[in-house]
Order: sequence, then structure tokens, then C-alpha cells
Amino acid sequence: MHRRRRTALLLSAAIVAAAPLLTACGSETHPGAAAVVGGQKISVSTLESRVNEVREAQRAAAGDDANYARVVSGTGTLTRQTLHSMVLDQVLHRAAQDAGVTVTRRDVQQLRANVEQQVGGAKALDATWLRQYGIPPQRVDDNLRLQVEAQKLAAKLGTTTDQPAFWKALSKASDELGVDLNPRYGTWDAQKVGLVDAKTPWVREVTAASQQPA
Repeated sequence: MHRRRRTALLLSAAIVAAAPLLTACGSETHPGAAAVVGGQKISVSTLESRVNEVREAQRAAAGDDANYARVVSGTGTLTRQTLHSMVLDQVLHRAAQDAGVTVTRRDVQQLRANVEQQVGGAKALDATWLRQYGIPPQRVDDNLRLQVEAQKLAAKLGTTTDQPAFWKALSKASDELGVDLNPRYGTWDAQKVGLVDAKTPWVREVTAASQQPA
């Protein structure tokens, strides 16, 4: 792959790996919840359904049972990472709303076109997002919308997604929402500002890619 393209996809170690300051209080008062964000429950069944989407896509891409088994063994933290991203989606969206940021369909289409050009087309985009980030094809546009939202929020704040001003906005949004995480899925580390051991790097990587000249 061209050096610039490779660099664009490997620029950072995750907006989510250093996610906002979220509160891990347990979910004893919310039976069946994987997390509660802004009073809205993310149910265990919804989380499991999202994980199954990824596993089904991975199985289809693997081609045979042996390859699929290797993929599964290499993505053992998929459930926690998926929950992490589902929570972050809501926190980021709240921060964007607070800042008056909106995302249009055209914004998402433009980012998709840019990334497809970098990775080699729509199928390559789907394969890359599944392999590197655990995002199935049917969720790619949702994730690209997240990227646009992060990029626009950073621009509105006059900063970038790896700077304190951006994280301050996310922390404020998480405080407003309140996040109650089921302890079975881990805890949030206030010092590292994220779910312990979770790695979901797509936001800053894609944002960086979208900033590359055409």
C-alpha cells in the first residue's frame, strides 16, 4: 500500500482507547443492562446481537472453519470493545449536539468516497473495517458518521481529536449523560480515560485519513 495511505490508516492509537471520563457504578438497578447511558439501557441482548453481526461477517469472510477459529481467537475482547464503542457513540453524539454540530448524509458519502479511494474500493473498505476494527459491513456507514461527527466537533472547538479541548467536551458530555456500566464487562479507568484494555482505534485513524489531500 502507498506509504501515505498506510500512514493515514495507522496514525493513532484510538479516540476510544482514551475514551471520556465515564462512571462505572454497576447496573444492579437495571436488570438485563450491559450499560445505561443517559437513562437509556443498552441491553445485554442488544450487545450480543451486535457481536453476532460481527461474528457472522467474520465467518463469511474467513472461508473455512480453521480460518474463522483463528479470527475468533484473535478477537477475544470483541464483546467489551463493542460495548465500548456503543457507549462512546452516544457520548460523542451528545458532545456534538452540545456544540451545535450536525452531520449530513452528504458528509458521510464524501468520507466514504475518500476512504474507498485510499483502501481500494467499497469491498476493500468493508473488509478493512471488519478485519481491523470489528465493524461488519452493515455498520460501516454508521461508523463513518461517527468519524465525521468527531472531525466536525474538533473543528468547531478549534482543535483536533487528540487534544485536551476535544476530550474536555467528551468528558462534559459523559457527565451530562451519566454512564452506568455493568461490571461484568469491565471498568472505566479515569486516569486512562477509557475502558480498561479496550482498543477501538477507528475514530482518529479515519479522521486522519479524511484530512489527507485528495
